[in-house]
Amino acid sequence: MPTLNLFTNVPVDSVVASDILKDATKAVAKIIGKPESYVMILLNGGVPIAFAGTEAPAAYGELISIGGIGPSVNGKLSSTIAEILQTKLSIDSSRFYIKFYDVQRSFFGFNGSTF
Repeated sequence: MPTLNLFTNVPVDSVVASDILKDATKAVAKIIGKPESYVMILLNGGVPIAFAGTEAPAAYGELISIGGIGPSVNGKLSSTIAEILQTKLSIDSSRFYIKFYDVQRSFFGFNGSTF
């Protein structure tokens, strides 16, 4: 159930969005060690964002997972997602924040119940 919410002020066309969704899904699954079938990626482009007082390309992300994350994994995720955003949207890694949430199973719903 790892879920990655990404927001960027860069407009995202459907081809680039599809590439980012595929790349991020594979990366999150591999790094966290959970099946791709449970990974959800949300990509919101064209969102008004100011970072360091400018509206230059920037992004913000939140990754929520039931376990599987911690200092080492978070560093790998941050680096990998930043690389995807740099490659696909030309967002410099210095203009990207990502926040990590490790949640309890009962705090995340799925299939009409909780995990």
